[in-house]
Amino acid sequence: MEKKKWRTAISWHFDKEAYVRGYNLRELVKNLTFTEAIYLVLKGELPDEKEKRMLDAIFVATIEHSIAPPSIIAARAVISGGNSLHVGVGAGILAFGEAHGGALEGAMRFLQENIDKDPEETVKEYFSQGKRIPGYGHRYYKEADPRTQTLFEIAKETGFYGKYCQFAEEVEKAIEKIKGKKLVMNVDGAIAAIVSEMGFDWRLGKGFFIIGRVPGIVAHVYEELTMEKPFSKRLDEEKEVEYLGEKPRELPDKYKR
Repeated sequence: MEKKKWRTAISWHFDKEAYVRGYNLRELVKNLTFTEAIYLVLKGELPDEKEKRMLDAIFVATIEHSIAPPSIIAARAVISGGNSLHVGVGAGILAFGEAHGGALEGAMRFLQENIDKDPEETVKEYFSQGKRIPGYGHRYYKEADPRTQTLFEIAKETGFYGKYCQFAEEVEKAIEKIKGKKLVMNVDGAIAAIVSEMGFDWRLGKGFFIIGRVPGIVAHVYEELTMEKPFSKRLDEEKEVEYLGEKPRELPDKYKR
C-alpha cells in the first residue's frame, strides 16, 4: 500500500527557490508588508489596499489588553519559574480558551451558520436551549466596547460593513431585549463579523486572535525577563488565598509505621 502523503497548497520549493502561494519568497520580502503576507498565506491571494487596512486594524485591536488576562498571567508566571522566552510565550498561547481568545471562532461560527435567520428568533432559540452566544459581554465594558466601535468605523470606510456586521448588531439588540440586560458586542464579536464579511472560514477564528496577540505576549515575557527576578512574586497566603480544606488533624494509628 502506498504511504499516505502530507499535502499542502501553501508553499513549495521550485529549483531551490521558495514560493509562497505561487509567489517567489524573495519578491514577497522586497514588496509585501507583514499583514499582506499574512493575508496571502491565510487566503491564498494577495489583498487589495482596503483588505490590508482592515486586517491591519484587526491585528492592532487585539495586540494588547494589559497584564490581567489569563494569557499574560500564565506567560509571566512561567517566566517567573526560570524559563526562557519561547516557553513563556507558549504558555501564554496555551492559556487561550473559550473565555479568553477563543470566542472569536465561536462567534464566527454562530454568524456564518445563522446569517440567513431572523436575529431575534435566533437569540430566543439559543437561550431556550441554554446556549451562550459568543462575542457578547465584557468584564469591563458595559455600554460599548471602544474597539468594536472603531473596527466598525473602519469596516464602513473600507466596505466591509455588510450583512454579517448588521446581523451581529441586531443580535446585540435582541439579547438586550430578551434578557433585559445589555451585553455589549466585544472585540471578538466585531472581528468575527468583519472577517466573515471578508470571506474567511470560521475555523480560522482563533488564528486571528493568536496572530494579533502574540506580539503583546512577547513584550510581557521580555518585560518579566528583564525587570523581575525569577520567583519574585508569590501569593500572600494570609491575604490572597482562602483555605477550604481540613484543619490540622492526627494521622490514624493504623497508618503509622
